[in-house]
Amino acid sequence: MKLKKRKIKYSAIFFLCWFAFLVFLIDGVLKFQTLVDYFGSYALVEVTLLLLVILPTLTIYKFTKEHKTESK
Repeated sequence: MKLKKRKIKYSAIFFLCWFAFLVFLIDGVLKFQTLVDYFGSYALVEVTLLLLVILPTLTIYKFTKEHKTESK
């Protein structure tokens, strides 16, 4: 699989924004320890949060269109 610069750029921007939003939401609003107490497992909460960041980022990478340029 060949990596494309445009796709990586948009995926990286999405990753940073989404990650910052989740950090604000989890640490600021919901309080991480509250989630751990509610679900009962630190590992479950960590894995879920990682998947909430990684899976949408991979989806953005997959569906971003790459411009075709002709070289003469």
